[in-house]
Amino acid sequence: MNFKKVKKIKTPLSKDLAKNFRIGDWILLSGIVYTARDQAHKRMFELIEKGKKMPLNLENAVIYYTGPSPAKPGEILGSAGPTTSARMDKYTPLLLKMGLSGMIGKGERSGEVKSAVKEFGGVYLVTIGGAGAYLSERVKKVKCLFWQDLGPEAIYEFILEDFPCLVAYDAYGGDYFQAVRAKFRGGIK
Repeated sequence: MNFKKVKKIKTPLSKDLAKNFRIGDWILLSGIVYTARDQAHKRMFELIEKGKKMPLNLENAVIYYTGPSPAKPGEILGSAGPTTSARMDKYTPLLLKMGLSGMIGKGERSGEVKSAVKEFGGVYLVTIGGAGAYLSERVKKVKCLFWQDLGPEAIYEFILEDFPCLVAYDAYGGDYFQAVRAKFRGGIK
């Protein structure tokens, strides 16, 4: 990590603030984020389809794709590493349209998600896969908000402090994965 280029930010993450980031920027994120994985996304989507009220106000919100493991005695949280973001792709464009401004996960996203990040503003951040124990140390408070029956896939509120993220897709259509591939194309024969 090039610490000279690290940007410290605090949620809420407005669309205007998201426009300050470009692919490859490192961010240390602090403040409130919500967790949601496959089942929580499915339930939110079903509520939207039925015209019912969402459990979360997504305006300027950040969702972290994680399913935290149970806490050991004396801990607030077990491991909280990122899950593969692509599993949420079919729900993401609508959530961005509804005001979601940031997502944290791992791996590439569909063309539809990349286009929606650009169209509606926002940012897709990736964090360190396989480092769930380290990342959980960056979580200072945890509260289960909705759908406790889903266990680790419930919606939790995390309060983060200096949570490390890399900007993978920016509001201008930038794609970090594509940029890195282009940079190294032809480098290995």
